[in-house]
Amino acid sequence: MTSSISDWIWSERFWLPENVSWADLERPPPGVEYPRLGDILYALPLAVAVFLLRQLFERLVAKPCAHILQIQAGVPRRAQPNDVLERVYQSKTPPDTRQLEGLSKQLDWDVRKIQRWFRVRRNQDRPSIQKKFCESIQCWHNYPFQPVSHGQYNYYVAELAFYCSLMFSQFIDIKRKDFMIMLVHHLATILLITFSYANNMLRAGTLVMCVHDASDIFLEAAKLANYAKFQRLCDGLFVVFSISFFLTRLVIYPFWVVHSVLFESWEIVGPYRAWWLLNGLLLVLQALHIIWFYLIARIAIKAIFKGKVSKDDRSDIESSSDEEIYSNCSKNPSQTIKPKDSSHTGNLNGETHDH
Repeated sequence: MTSSISDWIWSERFWLPENVSWADLERPPPGVEYPRLGDILYALPLAVAVFLLRQLFERLVAKPCAHILQIQAGVPRRAQPNDVLERVYQSKTPPDTRQLEGLSKQLDWDVRKIQRWFRVRRNQDRPSIQKKFCESIQCWHNYPFQPVSHGQYNYYVAELAFYCSLMFSQFIDIKRKDFMIMLVHHLATILLITFSYANNMLRAGTLVMCVHDASDIFLEAAKLANYAKFQRLCDGLFVVFSISFFLTRLVIYPFWVVHSVLFESWEIVGPYRAWWLLNGLLLVLQALHIIWFYLIARIAIKAIFKGKVSKDDRSDIESSSDEEIYSNCSKNPSQTIKPKDSSHTGNLNGETHDH
């Protein structure tokens, strides 16, 4: 029974091109190695190690740095205890107008007071600035008989461990409004890494990972500069991040990498069942790229035309007053800011939650 299930899951007709079998990949020429799925199981304990290392880094390195830069955790205003409203809040479904009116009659509170209670309660769960500071070719020649190098293997294991640790930590960290988008992103990435290794699409997979890693460093650096209140550095880094994100994920990724996997591989090896799955996952990532760039562009446009950055639409925080709508951090509207002078076009310090 177990053998039949395994044969069905690892069907050669699904995973491999025509006239290629798993046995062919198990007998490489002398001095050549092909990838084996079992090899990346080392990523699982490494993912745990990455998660633990991240916790140690935040406690022993990031927090002391935050204190040196005078980045305070901050204590949000706490909502008045109310069992009825707490149950509604814990349901994770925002109350509609009819529910608000019903709660108003039940509690003898006016609707605006109830709305204010929910805003304050949501702000209790927001991540502090200190917390966010601490977080913060030719592919197809001779396919699928392409040897795996030690560099490729190490890169695959490191990336898989990293995204597995992110997937795990997402469920225990403070839940943000873009939780589902990031969950889909992490899941699609983990599946792509695993499946591309299993059927030896290593060259295309390596390009996908490189393209995704290229812009992330500028985003994280911009976040750190923002939390540390190094405004001009933050603005410059955000501009560099926006340009690199556009070039890598909306130009290079779809028009070179995805084009190669979709069309060049079709002409050389032809489509097979796993081919459809892998390309579907690549297109899911591209859809997420478009959503994220739309949000990045909104932040930049509002900064240019209004001289200040509007709160990120994905923020899990709602401002408690109109004055808090414009803030120096798109996900943490804790302080209203104004341009330093008339020549300063805006503060590009909005935060987008991207991996």
